[in-house]
Amino acid sequence: MQFELEHVDTSSKARAGIITTSHGKIHTPIFMPVGTAGTVKAVEQRNLHQDVAAEIILGNTYHLYLRPGTHVLEQAGGLHGFINWNKPILTDSGGYQVYSLTDRRKITEQGVTFYSHIDGSIHTFTPENVIDTQRSIGSDIMMVLDECTPHPCTYTYARQSMEMTHRWLQRGIDQFKKTTTATNNYQTLFPIVQGSIYKDLRLQSAETIAAMDQPGNAIGGVCHPTGQLYEVTDWVCSVLPAEKPRYLMGVGTPRDLLECIALGIDMFDCVMPTRSGRNGRLFTTQGIINIKNQQWKQDFSPIDSGLNSYVSNHYTKAYLYHLFKSQEILGAQLASIHNLTFYLWLVKEARKQILINNFVPWKNSIIKRIMERL
Repeated sequence: MQFELEHVDTSSKARAGIITTSHGKIHTPIFMPVGTAGTVKAVEQRNLHQDVAAEIILGNTYHLYLRPGTHVLEQAGGLHGFINWNKPILTDSGGYQVYSLTDRRKITEQGVTFYSHIDGSIHTFTPENVIDTQRSIGSDIMMVLDECTPHPCTYTYARQSMEMTHRWLQRGIDQFKKTTTATNNYQTLFPIVQGSIYKDLRLQSAETIAAMDQPGNAIGGVCHPTGQLYEVTDWVCSVLPAEKPRYLMGVGTPRDLLECIALGIDMFDCVMPTRSGRNGRLFTTQGIINIKNQQWKQDFSPIDSGLNSYVSNHYTKAYLYHLFKSQEILGAQLASIHNLTFYLWLVKEARKQILINNFVPWKNSIIKRIMERL
């Protein structure tokens, strides 16, 4: 993997770059649709290519390990072959999913032992076998195993967790080097910054991660309701090397994307566009719509004429309202495709504005518009 930093906005830390992988180029800043179990919910791959124009999607090691299993993925030639997707794939290590099991897992220095949410069977993730599993998945960008600290947590817990994550990181890097071959050397490993909401821990973690000198770096553990997302992101970006891509995990709203792009983030993922779509919440270039509201029943205007997309232009708000009221599956599908199209449009527009040094005024004006409730 290679990263070319093309331009930094003169009024902010917003960056435009190109990540080159063996499965294609990724123009940053970029949003990655979440395909947890080998599928972006309610969206087929053809729509990801043609409507959404996704350049990279995300899979999850925990879910793919449990089902369909590494033996199936290996026979299929990896996740790319299994799902017929020829563009880049990033895989999360499963650390967050294991963390979310709460009373169904136990964390030790060796790794994490957990009960499957599918059948209750017992499994263990270690920094080493998580690398091995992602080798079988064949993702372009792999993540190390980390502990996503709970929120709130004490300073002592956050420090001990961060230090263990750093030890796991070294084990993961060692295993990555040990298992690199001529056929899988296209794969790249990203470390993850932790440290909860404590500034000195975040800075220490960022310095440790930067010293590992991997091709890219990630920031984890920021999805907590404290309102400190921007503050934590700014701390970490001040330390992480500028010549490598920065990935903010699990973020977020359209506003969060734009504000964090301004702080120097290059890559994002979040389930929000598809989850919101399945519930009838649409992000549009004019504002946020609850398509289940009566006001859209006889609105025959396109879902969003501001997007150059078949779905957003071909179907009306009235039709989508009807589909949701009738509980038709097509409603969730169209809304999900539209929301992902909007998210990709947003980051691509941000990139255009960065390249002409107009990002900050554009950001400030568009946030007011797109976050308004219609």
